[in-house]
Amino acid sequence: MKKSLKTMNYAGAMLMAALILFSCNKEESTEFVEEQTTFDVAELKASDESELISEEVMSIAEDVYTADEVLATSKFSYNSDFLPDCVTITTVITSSSKEKTIDFGEGCELPNGNVLSGIIYLSYLKDMEMATKTLSVSLENFTFNGVAIEGSASIERSRSNDNGNPQSVANASFSGTWPDGSTASFTGNRTREWIEGFGTGFWGDNVYLITGKGTYTGKMGTVFMKETITPLRRELACRFIVSGILEISRNDATASLDFGDGSCDAKGVLTYPDGTSEEIFLRRFKN
Repeated sequence: MKKSLKTMNYAGAMLMAALILFSCNKEESTEFVEEQTTFDVAELKASDESELISEEVMSIAEDVYTADEVLATSKFSYNSDFLPDCVTITTVITSSSKEKTIDFGEGCELPNGNVLSGIIYLSYLKDMEMATKTLSVSLENFTFNGVAIEGSASIERSRSNDNGNPQSVANASFSGTWPDGSTASFTGNRTREWIEGFGTGFWGDNVYLITGKGTYTGKMGTVFMKETITPLRRELACRFIVSGILEISRNDATASLDFGDGSCDAKGVLTYPDGTSEEIFLRRFKN
């Protein structure tokens, strides 16, 4: 009888231990899932800033190219005046290409308030009569609002799309180091249609619609997949995206970021996977 009781007590103890272990594992597993699907606002802000930097670099390269293209192919001259006098542009012409150096020196403030330093290299075939052309973009000692940027982009630019507007399709890969030492990278492809302001010679009325997909990898290995649901509206006179919706996915969870009604501000509405929403300020500066 005593032996039987001992056996039962031992079995009960083992069962209790197994239940406790299972409970702990379940809690740890739940915490892991929650950790992996959380949308950290600080990371989303860094993600949005990374995407803006990528877009701004390519926008500058296209602006410099456009001035050259219009001068060679149109009856009107084009000078956007977007790049201030503190930017130095030099051109080297080879037998088949044009190589441009866009130098921002130790620091140069653009009309929209962003401060850049270092060099953007731009190259393309010198035959300006081509309807579609590939622009190659790379960087040297480049910073954007204090963020050190490395990377490159390849841009296929068409003089006229089905709507009769200039359009570019870009594949880009950039990484950045923030002033606090944190790092992040952004890779993706985007299509940008120039819908307003082409040919006016004034940068402030230039408006673009942007669509595409990208992947953001932040500190601690956080990865967001981003896709445009409603085209993003970029007005060059504003340092922010003024409208449009991004879908942001992390593992099996999906959130959305609405950039607003067209106002030039740093605000966006973030809707979490559970349907709750909050207004957030994007990037490290407010307007």
